[in-house]
Amino acid sequence: MQAYEHRAQYYETDQMGIIHHSNYIRWFESARIWYMSQIGVDYREMERQGVMIPVLEVSCTYKSMVHFGDLVDIIPKMEKYNGVKLELSYLILDHGTKEVRTCGRSSHCFLNRDGRLLSLKKAYPVFDAVFRAAMEAEQA
Repeated sequence: MQAYEHRAQYYETDQMGIIHHSNYIRWFESARIWYMSQIGVDYREMERQGVMIPVLEVSCTYKSMVHFGDLVDIIPKMEKYNGVKLELSYLILDHGTKEVRTCGRSSHCFLNRDGRLLSLKKAYPVFDAVFRAAMEAEQA
């Protein structure tokens, strides 16, 4: 799969002139929504149909600094999917050198508008089929 590209913005930097650590979590979210669109799941459409995808856990390991103006490639990968829970990993690479800048993970579940846990397989089989196909492609 193609990488999600992001150009580091000035407002994302801290006093030391490097990207503030909190922004990597935002980058993961942007890459996750982009990834979902690449596999054929429209995040906005899921929400319109009543499916919420909250973050259960997120982790981030910083390997080397990203500065204002740097172009990075963010490579999301589906690690686990079982219809109720979704886990992704993220690899952030310098666009030019391919040096690893950051890596991380996030886990999510699926809820209805009332905050109740959903099984996509039962409640939204079309979405489930797309996620399952993408998971199989990731493992191939």
